[in-house]
Amino acid sequence: MNFDDHYKREVLEPARNAGDQPPEDLRVRYQLRDPLSPQDVAAQVKLVRQCWRRARGQLKYRKLIDRLEAEHRELAPVFAAAERGDAGPLRARLRGGTERTERRRSDARARLLDAAGPLRLLSPGDLEAIARSSGFARAELESFLTTERVEVREPDPLPASAPYQGYLKARESLAVLGHRHLADFLFGARLTGPMRVMGGFQAPGVRLDASVVASVSADWARRPRDTSSTNAETVLAALRSALGGDTGDGARLAELVRYDLVDRLRERHRQRASERALLRYAVDGLGIEPGEARRLVFAVLRESGPAGGLAGRLRELLDAGAVHAAALLADSALPAAGEAERAGAQSAARREAESAEVLAAEARERLSTAVRLRDEAVECPDPDRAWRLLADALHLVRDLPGAEDHQRRLPPRPVAEAAATVDAGGTAVRLSWSESPSKVGDIGYRVVRRRGRPPRDSADGEIIASSGTGAYDGRPPVNVPLFYAIIARRGDTAAAPAVAGPVLVRPEPAEVELVAGDGVVTGRWRCPPAAARVLVTRDEASVDLPRVVVRADREGFRDAVRNGTTYHYRVAAVYLDESGREVTTPGVRVSASPSAPPEPVAGFTLEPDPGEAGRLLLGFDPPRRGTTEFVLLAGPPPWPHGTVVPLAEVRRAGRAVPATPTANGLAVRPGASGVLLAVTVSGEAAAVGTHRRHVNLPPPSNVVARRHGATVHVGFDWPPDVAEVELTYQVGGSDPRRTLITRAAYEAQGGVRLAAPETRQVDVLVASSGMGGEARVVGAPVPVMVSPRSLVDYDLRLTGPPWRRTLVVALRSEEPVRVPRLLLVLREGRVMPQHPGDGDTVASWDELEVPVELSLPHPRRAGSFWLRCFAADDEIELSDPPVRRLQMKG
Repeated sequence: MNFDDHYKREVLEPARNAGDQPPEDLRVRYQLRDPLSPQDVAAQVKLVRQCWRRARGQLKYRKLIDRLEAEHRELAPVFAAAERGDAGPLRARLRGGTERTERRRSDARARLLDAAGPLRLLSPGDLEAIARSSGFARAELESFLTTERVEVREPDPLPASAPYQGYLKARESLAVLGHRHLADFLFGARLTGPMRVMGGFQAPGVRLDASVVASVSADWARRPRDTSSTNAETVLAALRSALGGDTGDGARLAELVRYDLVDRLRERHRQRASERALLRYAVDGLGIEPGEARRLVFAVLRESGPAGGLAGRLRELLDAGAVHAAALLADSALPAAGEAERAGAQSAARREAESAEVLAAEARERLSTAVRLRDEAVECPDPDRAWRLLADALHLVRDLPGAEDHQRRLPPRPVAEAAATVDAGGTAVRLSWSESPSKVGDIGYRVVRRRGRPPRDSADGEIIASSGTGAYDGRPPVNVPLFYAIIARRGDTAAAPAVAGPVLVRPEPAEVELVAGDGVVTGRWRCPPAAARVLVTRDEASVDLPRVVVRADREGFRDAVRNGTTYHYRVAAVYLDESGREVTTPGVRVSASPSAPPEPVAGFTLEPDPGEAGRLLLGFDPPRRGTTEFVLLAGPPPWPHGTVVPLAEVRRAGRAVPATPTANGLAVRPGASGVLLAVTVSGEAAAVGTHRRHVNLPPPSNVVARRHGATVHVGFDWPPDVAEVELTYQVGGSDPRRTLITRAAYEAQGGVRLAAPETRQVDVLVASSGMGGEARVVGAPVPVMVSPRSLVDYDLRLTGPPWRRTLVVALRSEEPVRVPRLLLVLREGRVMPQHPGDGDTVASWDELEVPVELSLPHPRRAGSFWLRCFAADDEIELSDPPVRRLQMKG
């Protein structure tokens, strides 16, 4: 074998198979042998370059030789130095080649792991491509994949189209019923474990055959018929069709179940889901066994995408619903693909052509079915059924020629019932109608109004805004016959109109208002412009008299009547019809009770209610006519005393104060400062009475009084918007004492301090104070009481011989006192007890009458200890003896 053949076999062919990648190791590239003598290096480089020039004449080596020559120009200085006897740069370059080879090997491994992804699966084609581009042997890369637990396998073949033509409608019904997939519909809660679908359907505890379809069908047959039953029947029809009858073995049914799962994975893939997301969805969302989920996801990811030649373009058109365009593309492009296959194309091209044939068959089948549905719809006399047929056709082939236009021209069924009524005021018309019997398509309604005759179509009259199955005509023509047409619409066509009417709109007099005075009733209103006149009639509620016509003009009337009687009036509008005859509306009914003018209140008293804080008592002589109310004004009333004004005017000027009758007058809570005005109300009139200024003085809150020796400390929350507080206190049976306290003084002293002996009871009243005009007013007082304290002296002494000592407790006071409970507390150590729990209770006595002496055996302890008495009642204050009496020795 000559050198050229040897070099091609050892160097050029492996480099060409690696994607025209020259070997990094210069020993291999230039066939160098140790030792690197200058003469040998120069001769070998010359021989190799001559081989390059001869090999470049072959087309398959031309690109590789160009790369070798380009890299040699960079290596020329290294070889020139070696020819001069300096082999150092060449040896350094040889060591660097090893490092670059290792980096290239690491890069190849990284590319393999990237290609395998989270699924840890790799196709043989991917492995072969990476081996060629990296320049490494496939066996070496396969060894690395085994270490990394990456499986190399061909993607499993997946069905390109559904085995059942109506699968898409069945899938829509599954979504309506809330099922994840067909297996979930069939088994439901019985599907407790992961499914296997690659070699037939397998799942723990269930079996996929005709019996399970029959069982589910029987279960749905027992349920009441509703929309859910309709959707379930659609799914069951798909299952029976795939089953091939009620006694099928389940093989085709398993194919449909697997296609359902694959189609859902394809949908997620088209939505740009990641590999991890697809795998998680397959395992957790669909319930597929993890190993088979990896295979399914791997196969879906390796399918031809939109950029995958003819098959990819066909898949793209089919997914977009452009089935007609896909069929046209297949008819024009597939013959050329067939010729390429017959010419001996590579396996990848053959697979591409086979995939394109499958997709083309699917497109032609769907187009054929859609055309049949479209032709049937064109001949169908029922527009609703025709609409459904065209909807099915468009669902299969979205770009089916003529189908969408014909569907838009199918009218819905007309509305069966329509009604028009004039509202109570006679100013507007309300319309209602039943829905169109058509239940398919987007059904809308148009309402048209026309005078004198029914509208013929949607353009014959004025359009009225509508919503749902109702409309409101707020400004209809008055005193003319009105017809309304309700027209159901679908697409570009409309049904025959449903007519309501005629109706006549004749408004009643508006803003009718009666004012009752002293023996007279006056009325006012706004007459409708189209009315000829207004008719007013009167009925008396308490007297059995015939109806009386009251003289009135277009704007009002004045009727002289008796006081104390309620009169009912009917105010109606009178119109002239087309023949000139008068037509009277039902009218507006109103009532009035005339009465004598009310008497004003001459005066009233204003005092705090002692029974409830913050409430005032108003005392006055009730007037003979009318009811007394009180109004709170911001300032003096604008009307003189005794003036009779409209009640509405008084209500606008102030705020009515709610009042509660009591035995002492009316109890009110004004809630704010102002002027209280007494008004006497009779009907719609009010007589202005006397008034008084009221200063709102809220009482202090959280009032507390505590004794600290001979001083009583009083504290409270200062009332808002109050400048001063009046404090009244009484010590024992002494005379009460009053003092005014400002807020500054109260805050500076931290409250109020009163001197009072501990043995006397102290009663305290705290009330807000302020100026009401020129006089000082005081709000409701808040009482608080401090109980007296009794002072009791006690002494401790020891009696008897040392071996049998007795402890005597002697109590005395200036006045006889009862002590409810007395405790004797012992504490060891150097610290005296400060409260009853600060030691051991060695003795206790109940209900002691002071003065008294008590004895008990001397309590013995090792070392010194303390004895001290405590009273359980806070009203008893014990006075300790000298400290030396309290300290004992054991």
